[in-house]
Amino acid sequence: MPLVTTTELFKKAYDGGYAIGAFNVNNMEIVQGITEAAKELEAPLILQVSKGARAYANHTYLIKLVEAAVIETGLPICLHLDHGDSFETCKSCIDGGFTSVMIDASSKPFAENVEITKKVVAYAHDRGVVVEAELGTLAGIEDEVKVSAEESSYTHPEEVEEFVTKTGCDSLAIAIGTSHGAFKFKPGTKPQLRFDVLEEVSRRLPGFPIVLHGSSSVPQELVSKINKFGGNMPGAIGVPEDQLRHAASLSVCKINIDSDLRLAMTATVREYFAEHPADFDPRQYLKPARQAIKELVAHKIVDVLGCDHKAF
Repeated sequence: MPLVTTTELFKKAYDGGYAIGAFNVNNMEIVQGITEAAKELEAPLILQVSKGARAYANHTYLIKLVEAAVIETGLPICLHLDHGDSFETCKSCIDGGFTSVMIDASSKPFAENVEITKKVVAYAHDRGVVVEAELGTLAGIEDEVKVSAEESSYTHPEEVEEFVTKTGCDSLAIAIGTSHGAFKFKPGTKPQLRFDVLEEVSRRLPGFPIVLHGSSSVPQELVSKINKFGGNMPGAIGVPEDQLRHAASLSVCKINIDSDLRLAMTATVREYFAEHPADFDPRQYLKPARQAIKELVAHKIVDVLGCDHKAF
């Protein structure tokens, strides 16, 4: 099975009231942990790569890792560019084998966002690639995406019809209260997603797939483990998973998951070295890290996304 686009995946997800996990990948162990969980649960997948991941691991290596995952699992897998910041970045990924790209011009004025997105869509559609765009800006930090709380803004539902019509984008990331990065909410607070915004967007765009970025929801045990082995991390991390599951039952077809994976890997590696300080074999400490990612992804697929047994 070749790499797929999200067109059919999103149609099934929208109709079925579930979301597909878009998991960021940076190396072999992360790819393996994600895809092993998805294979066992027969879940469709979006493996996404940021500009920072391409700089770190090299475009060609990442492409081949994802192609290997398709061979090993037989799953429908989409390879997606996360937060493409320019036409040139999106073009490079389209030409290089990606089946989906995101152009993030959300920090630009509306008209400029439309212009940039429309240009990417035209190039991508001519080559059978789908495009995700964004309206509204999420606070937080993720690779090169850095937005302060003061600069963030909810998506304005009254703009979405015009934006989608003018750009021709295939899915739309909106801002309803999620935030990039892991450390985004003060201890003791419980974030509340703006479901009124989501519902109004859905009313104006019936049947259209919506995307949530910044949807980290890190289990407290991971935070405790990192702090136990030398970290200094706050207690309240992420969006409550029940809210994400509710969003997935509505029009949200894609939920991005990144910080959760990084923290699962980091916590496990720190624990391993605390218990085996003299070890120097990467295979020994990356093996449990890969297993931690697998377990986390399995939890997300079943309990948050609801996309288990939806691959075929």
